[in-house]
Amino acid sequence: MSDLLALTRRSLLLGVPFAGAYLPQMVRMYFAEAAGAAAKFLARPDGPRVGALAFDGWDMHINEGAVKGRLADLLGALDGAIAAIEANMGDAWRETVVALVTEFGRTAHINGSNGTDHGTATAALFAGGALNGERVIAHWPGLKETDLQDKRDLKPTTDLRSVLKGLLRDHLHLNQGHLEATAFSDSTAGGRVGFHSKRARHSLSNPVRTSNDARGNGR
Repeated sequence: MSDLLALTRRSLLLGVPFAGAYLPQMVRMYFAEAAGAAAKFLARPDGPRVGALAFDGWDMHINEGAVKGRLADLLGALDGAIAAIEANMGDAWRETVVALVTEFGRTAHINGSNGTDHGTATAALFAGGALNGERVIAHWPGLKETDLQDKRDLKPTTDLRSVLKGLLRDHLHLNQGHLEATAFSDSTAGGRVGFHSKRARHSLSNPVRTSNDARGNGR
């Protein structure tokens, strides 16, 4: 499972594969170095406006460890990566958006191996100096069995493509008609979540899905 960190100024989309033995300190160092290096390129006056990286390692069917374990270590490394982006963007951080998205969610309940399996809805996180912030935007469906999709997954309430359309339109100023015709053209949501260039931190969380079947091949 590859999770995506996108950054826009300037925009960065994060996704670089991680392979090899799992050591928390190595993962933290790798995440920070990869994200920081990307930010240095984006911060240059003649640098790219959009970047993308992918950080792998989140597909934890066994021994997930949300409080103390692999998931906790990865979340700490991701926090360090965002900090490295902010530090290396310098003044350009004020006009930067970092988007963290993933392919699919996880099941609402722990499986028999102390992990979670492929699910449907998940959360998206946005951060950066160009966002109007410190908000949670959600239509929370609930975690009761009767509220879950197929009695196992968080139910999606927002199409992630609509959120990304809003980012492309309001931050990078792409034409709405062009977005509807060529970007995620099979999405009907149409960018109803907007982004405004203000110098404040921002976070957005939503149960989102990326396609009609976001579970992937495994469960």
